[in-house]
Amino acid sequence: MSQSQYRARQVAAKTHEVVEYDHDDTKPGKPLYIMVPGGLVALGALGTIVLVAYLTWVETQLDQNTGLILIGLLFPFYVGGVFLFSYGYELYNIPRAIRLTAIIVFLTVAAVVIVAVLALVLFGGGKIPSGSSGGKSKGRSGGSSKAMPSSGAPKVAAKNIASTPSVNTSRGVNLGNVVVLGGGGTRTREVTKEVVKEVEVPVAPRSVTCPSCGRAYVPADEKYICPSCGAPTPHELIEESEKPRSKE
Repeated sequence: MSQSQYRARQVAAKTHEVVEYDHDDTKPGKPLYIMVPGGLVALGALGTIVLVAYLTWVETQLDQNTGLILIGLLFPFYVGGVFLFSYGYELYNIPRAIRLTAIIVFLTVAAVVIVAVLALVLFGGGKIPSGSSGGKSKGRSGGSSKAMPSSGAPKVAAKNIASTPSVNTSRGVNLGNVVVLGGGGTRTREVTKEVVKEVEVPVAPRSVTCPSCGRAYVPADEKYICPSCGAPTPHELIEESEKPRSKE
């Protein structure tokens, strides 16, 4: 095998040398038959790896474990394609082909990592996973709620309690049927309005004095006749006896 006269970084001269070597029928082997398929396999595997990484960590359409498994399966095809390309590019020189393969794979991995980070920053918006942000916000809200002092404004209860009126022993403000306590508590009391209806009750007849003999007696009990002298009770005394008593 002939030794290549150019280094790998001299792309134009190196490529021209490989093409001339391939077209020279006096030299053994056809490097283009190895380099071109190897390059296509490497590019296809690399493109698929980048797509899987994008769907896994940027679009989150694939599970992370599934994405890692697919990348692990595609990576050997990429390395094999790069080695075939390097083997033809270095004109069948195995040590130089292995060194070129290691350089290309290392640079590719570094480039993929850089592109992935930039894609997460640019397209992912630098979003923090919802679990961590939710935990932080929850912790902050919980801490602030504990540190916040309770307001001293009294609360008014809107219940109707059908029990006996409660006795309020603390100071408070009476708002109709609702009693607001000074310490923030509330009590309600039921107000019952009593309706008093006056009914006239028959009053027992009063005693009168007989104008003839001066004896006192009740006309209705004695059939309107004085029991002492037998004189009939005058009409005006009967009315006076049956007249209702005035309220004192």
